[in-house]
Amino acid sequence: MADRLSALDASFFYLQDRSTPMHVGSVLIFEPTGGGFDYEQLVGLVSNRIAFVPRYRQKVRQLPARLLPPMWVDDDEFDVSYHVRRSALPKPGTAEQLEEFVGRVQARPLDPDRPLWELYLVDGLAGGRFAIVTKTHIALVDGIHAIDIGQIIVDPEATREHPIPQTWRAARPPNALELVAAVAGDVARNPRSAGQLLAGGIGGVVSGAGRLTRRGVSGAASATGVLARMAASPAPDSVLNRTVSAHRRFVMVSTGLDTYRRVRAQCPESVTVHDVVLATITGALRGWLLARGEAVPGAETVRALVPLSVEHEDGEGEEVSPMFVDLPVGEARPMMRLHQIAYATAAQLEGGGPAVDAASIAGLAGFAPPTLHSLGARLGNAMSRRMFNLVVTNVPGPQRVLYAGDAPMVESYPVIPLPKGQTLSIGLTSYNGRVDFGLTADRDAMPDLELFGQCLADALAELLDETETRP
Repeated sequence: MADRLSALDASFFYLQDRSTPMHVGSVLIFEPTGGGFDYEQLVGLVSNRIAFVPRYRQKVRQLPARLLPPMWVDDDEFDVSYHVRRSALPKPGTAEQLEEFVGRVQARPLDPDRPLWELYLVDGLAGGRFAIVTKTHIALVDGIHAIDIGQIIVDPEATREHPIPQTWRAARPPNALELVAAVAGDVARNPRSAGQLLAGGIGGVVSGAGRLTRRGVSGAASATGVLARMAASPAPDSVLNRTVSAHRRFVMVSTGLDTYRRVRAQCPESVTVHDVVLATITGALRGWLLARGEAVPGAETVRALVPLSVEHEDGEGEEVSPMFVDLPVGEARPMMRLHQIAYATAAQLEGGGPAVDAASIAGLAGFAPPTLHSLGARLGNAMSRRMFNLVVTNVPGPQRVLYAGDAPMVESYPVIPLPKGQTLSIGLTSYNGRVDFGLTADRDAMPDLELFGQCLADALAELLDETETRP
């Protein structure tokens, strides 16, 4: 039976164009094993897992004249080999070559006439490693009917996948008249939804993120006051806000989780590891701006939208809520930047719900970071770009090894889409003792993305040096 897209999901589907691909991705890197890991094994793994997530075999069917939101319908020509692809890097298979591959692949919009996801097996990395690169449209990942494909292909134990009977058969695709009749039936049963069918807007952000697996992630119902304040105070002008092209750059930066914890240990209890991460990003932005010859006066700030998991008011599950942090890039002293950020985040949390601790998020069923990054990207793309300068999604992952088949995953980098008019998005996942940054930027507006990546490492080292050398 066909399901109607929500007004928010429909807006994501229609907003996609050549300069604004509306998908989120992951770059998962694995060590080789004695038994190897090949394309056929990956196809079998994906075929087994999507049997439990029917949305991955559905495509979007638009209604005549776009008078009402489109529907999810079974793809009667579904071909898993179209979606699961293979590629290889030329020797020597460096990280830079992988970054270039990811930038080019992620810049291409997904085919709107097929199920909205792709997955690449990339061989040829140095040391015999391989990567799995994912692309999933943010209209598909709502946390209710579908989670991100990056979440379902890894396991806590090394296993060899055993094929399950593939009994799925596509339902007969409805014709245009049946689609219109189905939507009309929805309206008749719930007249109040009629207006929502024809309009998206911030109300969709509040209700559209959905619940995630067992614990649940719902829309940011507690965000109304925050949004009102931000609407009255637009984000500052920034070189990060420009018209973007259809091309992307991607850079991976891996840091040690213990370094952030060491900085945190030298600070008051009110300072969190999350604050240290934001202070590191602030220092990197400052260093990058100065290296470009930009003026950075003492009061200069960059406003970041930081999707945050908070406990629901009724105690049932969690919410993904928008938190806006003015990053003090004009402040020259690293520890002063950190304390200013800690104060700002604590003040916002007092007005929302209590933040969900990292252990709770890491304990969600499966490898939750890809789905949580997707929900954060949904939030960023649904909100007015005038409210913030860039998106930062920070998701804790499990501090143990995960596997695809029997191949251990060693690194995990999120790929966050660029909202219109924004040249940089930052995603980071903590996993097994590492904090991995995925930096996505417009290829033309930010040709020095590698410099920003180096500035991240330098800013973290600067914070650690200042905390450990203080009397």
